[in-house]
Amino acid sequence: MTPPLRTVILDLGNVLAFHDNNLLFRRLGTRAGLSPAEVERRLAGTGWTAANRGLLGAEGIRRDVCGSLGVDLPAEEFNALWSSHFTLHEAVLPRVEGLVGRVKLVLLSNTNVLHATFLRSKLPVLERFDHLVLSCEVGHVKPEPAIYKEALERAGCAPQEAAFFDDLPEFVQAANALGIHGHLFTTAEAFDAQLKALGL
Repeated sequence: MTPPLRTVILDLGNVLAFHDNNLLFRRLGTRAGLSPAEVERRLAGTGWTAANRGLLGAEGIRRDVCGSLGVDLPAEEFNALWSSHFTLHEAVLPRVEGLVGRVKLVLLSNTNVLHATFLRSKLPVLERFDHLVLSCEVGHVKPEPAIYKEALERAGCAPQEAAFFDDLPEFVQAANALGIHGHLFTTAEAFDAQLKALGL
């Protein structure tokens, strides 16, 4: 007999908020006098994973990115630019809010301290989540098993009692490998259908 679903674990980027990296590259490029393609090329060698693991704080991220682009932006200007590519996924937020109190809600995100701070201020629904498992706070990143296990431990549930939604197939596969019910997130409408199929 399948255990009842007790926990829903949600990704952040392209689930609760969209991130347009091309827009970010264009805006940084305009400020640095570089093409978007050149910005993308240079940032490919920066400490994305280090920032997501929490090894770079806000100032470390600013220095790393600015150093790669050959520009020195003040912290206030850089921080605004660095998070300027996010838009909230308004269509999905009411459905997420409707889960509050029905199941345990856990956020599981690969993110850095600047993006986490920005999105927490824009997404008040996160205050109603039971737990926020952010890679920059726990030191692990998806698809490493440790970060999924951290989410399960905080929720106090077995893998079979949790459903996980992410927009990246490799992260969904990693969840499935641990026995979590992984689902690929595509649209708000598909998410609604997936929840209904789970009895939610």
